[in-house]
Amino acid sequence: MDNRPIGIFDSGVGGLTILLEVKKLLPLENFIFVADQGNVPYGGKTKKQLQVYADKIMAFLIQKNVKAVIIACNTSTVYTIDFLRKKYNVPIIGTVPVVKTLAKITKTNKTAVFSTPATAKSPYLRKLIKKFADDVTVYRIGGTGLEELIETGELDSKVIDRILHKSLEPLLKKQVDAIALGCTHYPFLRAKIQKIVGKNVQVVDSGGAVSRRTKAILENNKILGDKRREDFYYTTGNKEKFARAIKLLLKENITNIGSITL
Repeated sequence: MDNRPIGIFDSGVGGLTILLEVKKLLPLENFIFVADQGNVPYGGKTKKQLQVYADKIMAFLIQKNVKAVIIACNTSTVYTIDFLRKKYNVPIIGTVPVVKTLAKITKTNKTAVFSTPATAKSPYLRKLIKKFADDVTVYRIGGTGLEELIETGELDSKVIDRILHKSLEPLLKKQVDAIALGCTHYPFLRAKIQKIVGKNVQVVDSGGAVSRRTKAILENNKILGDKRREDFYYTTGNKEKFARAIKLLLKENITNIGSITL
């Protein structure tokens, strides 16, 4: 058994949706969560910028003696995971849109990935679609501005509603019957999204797949934990705003919150 923590990072609070799913499946593990809110949103950043951010976060997590790292961000995964795996000798689990799931569950053969603009236009996503859904139409939709709005934790926003309607309503005319949420922030909006697209459209995300993959990697490397201690949360942004967003989104007070400069 190995009770070192698992590192997990995102541009901000979106990665909490992945953390929640992993904790359900691995309740005896401990986590160090890093929100790079000083550089949010990732959706408009270049590949080089994203690699610099991810490299600095990885270095911080390695100093904290983590046994594995989850990139709880689709945008960071598609642009940095290969780079990080070459540089760091720890298991690194990425988060990518569940394109394979879309191909399995669609009946109309028309689906969509709803993500940040950067993920939507990434070569990595194009390759995923070609590999796992080559015979299925997959529309790539970027939700411009959503990431930053969700960061506040205040989801009852008319601006959020407008972006969702503008992004998703055109898909209904195209007979899309399955949508993958390709940004870890977006599951916080699942109820709103489902209401817009209706009950006949399945909405799926990556949380379950990432948690199962994490468990398999821990088992294969014989580094599963068996003693629950505590989790630690860090932000490169404003600590008070981070704490407030967590309280609004998770409905709980988190006390182990620190500020870091990368």
